[in-house]
Amino acid sequence: MRFTEVKKMKRLTHYDEGFTGLEAAIVLIAFVVVAAVFSYVVLGAGFFTTQKSQETVHTAVGQASTSLELVGNVYGAGSGSSALKYIQITVACTAGGGSLDLSKLTVTYRDNEVFNEIAYDVTNSQLDGTEATNSPTAGKWIVSQVLNGKGATQTALLEPGTQFTLQLHPPSGANTNVNQQFTIELKPAIGAVLPITRTVPAAIQSNNELY
Repeated sequence: MRFTEVKKMKRLTHYDEGFTGLEAAIVLIAFVVVAAVFSYVVLGAGFFTTQKSQETVHTAVGQASTSLELVGNVYGAGSGSSALKYIQITVACTAGGGSLDLSKLTVTYRDNEVFNEIAYDVTNSQLDGTEATNSPTAGKWIVSQVLNGKGATQTALLEPGTQFTLQLHPPSGANTNVNQQFTIELKPAIGAVLPITRTVPAAIQSNNELY
């Protein structure tokens, strides 16, 4: 090989002996940016997961706990026959519970003959503290009186310290004859179901205390 050819090959050879300071800075900045973005994504996902876990816990506690409780006895009004005309109960918020909108309350009636939902009759409900003069019709329930209320209201909002007296008329076909057992379930929008099981007495009077 001639000397001129060797000289040309040396000129074409590229030597990379190391990074310059600028190249090292660029690589370092790239690593820092990627790490910062990754950390932000991980922290954001962690905060989101924690928040969802807290919401799940609070929702579970609210759903599992009973927000409605029975106050006093359960009464049944006789209709001059061997069956009850309607059932009367008084309810209140549980201790430490918040307000409940009873217009969103789901009420069901069950005995050995029927299992039906009882609808809310807002027209005949009495929410101003006085006692209702009209009884509920078949398959309906009303707020017959508000006790310890703060004044007249047009909404069925049950507040802590206030009691609502409810009258429930069993649905058509219900068996509320003597010695028959029935169950009424009250399901608020938030909270557990409040079941109330009672037995019709052997002799029905105009006003009967049910056990």
